[in-house]
Amino acid sequence: MVAGLFILADYVYRGIDSFNQRPWIPGFGITGAIALTTGLHMSFTWPVIGSFNIAFGETSVLFGILFIAAAISLAQGWDLFTIAIYGFFAGAVAIVVGIRIINLNMTKQPILSGIGFILTGLGGIFAAPTLYWKTNRTWRLIGVAVLIVAALIWALTGYLSYWNHLEGFQKWVPAPMR
Repeated sequence: MVAGLFILADYVYRGIDSFNQRPWIPGFGITGAIALTTGLHMSFTWPVIGSFNIAFGETSVLFGILFIAAAISLAQGWDLFTIAIYGFFAGAVAIVVGIRIINLNMTKQPILSGIGFILTGLGGIFAAPTLYWKTNRTWRLIGVAVLIVAALIWALTGYLSYWNHLEGFQKWVPAPMR
């Protein structure tokens, strides 16, 4: 997610009005494939307790398929407008999830996680206006700032999770090996 948001910020900054759209295809594709695969795994297997699977797994699926569709569209030279419409609704989901994470005090840092979801959601909500106003440099710079802040929040959240999970699961053994 962090890489995807940074790549998207770069696309909004340099690529949205570029004649050559190809440089962003691999980054969007890789991000989308990982997010979709891991999100589907989480949605189907529920590896985490409680509603964390819904909040993180299902939104990962929405995020992943959006990036895969963007990669395919750029590769084929298709218009991104219908993907931006999908991004609006996926963004609305992310905002609802972010607000609910704060409201339910989920995660170790609910305010930070909630703001991460909300800012990422705003990226989706404003995708269509950004395509429409792609010549408006100020609008694009605001979008880039929102995406970078969201990416930095997810970087902090993700790397701290790796750090803590490695310690917490240090002695964990899969069920078949117990």
